[in-house]
Amino acid sequence: MADLRDDVDRLASVEHPPREEALAVIERLLTQLESGGIRAAEPGPAGWQLNAWVKRGILLAFRVGVNRGLAAPPVFHFRDRDTFPTWDPAHCGREVRLVPGGTSVRRGAFLADGVVVMPPAYVNVGAYVDEATMVDSHALVGSCAQVGKRVHLSAAAQLGGVLEPIGALPVIVEDDVFVGGGCGIYEGTRVGHRAVLAPGVILTRSVPVIDAVNGEILRAGENEPLVIPPQAVVVPGSRPARGEFARKLEVQLQTPVIIKYRDPATDSAVALEEALR
Repeated sequence: MADLRDDVDRLASVEHPPREEALAVIERLLTQLESGGIRAAEPGPAGWQLNAWVKRGILLAFRVGVNRGLAAPPVFHFRDRDTFPTWDPAHCGREVRLVPGGTSVRRGAFLADGVVVMPPAYVNVGAYVDEATMVDSHALVGSCAQVGKRVHLSAAAQLGGVLEPIGALPVIVEDDVFVGGGCGIYEGTRVGHRAVLAPGVILTRSVPVIDAVNGEILRAGENEPLVIPPQAVVVPGSRPARGEFARKLEVQLQTPVIIKYRDPATDSAVALEEALR
């Protein structure tokens, strides 16, 4: 993909890139994203690596795109950048289920074999959703978010997107993670494989996570994301707010808590009905 990367970097560095040339490069970029040939971030021997040039290419598509009316027969109508029509599963060549009812998948997203998307849900450009993952109703897979195999994103789960800053890692949810209803995972947080997030857990860079099992407090580093360990079971919790006035009012701040690490009982509790797939 060196030639594609070179073309993206060259055009992205120009204040007013020629539209026709840029459109051809963007088409190649989105096609490769949809096929899984390139990713905004990917695992490697040294851990997860960001491919910042991919995000530059997506931003280039927004820059050169123009707003125009789009239609998804028979009843849905949109107005968006002409570089980002909705994704057509009929052309992907994979066994993906998009259940009718208002779901939208933007061009430049990858959905692998066995992915099921329940309505209404939204999968944004640059997202990567791996095999046999369930994206449930009202769930969001934000721009460039990376989702592993056999993940369950329950109803109203939110995976934040990231296009800027260019150097920021996207949200990463590794294989076999269970994300409960109404959870929010933002600001490049990484959730390790087989972790379980109970309904209502919110994970961000600014909120520490208490590991009650190991007696530790997990935080994001200056240039590192918040990382939830593999197999951790995380529930919503709280901690007292600092300051005399806050203590007087008994103010509590939300703080996720790791209460245990996954065991057979947990596996049974989060088991999915295979018939749904």
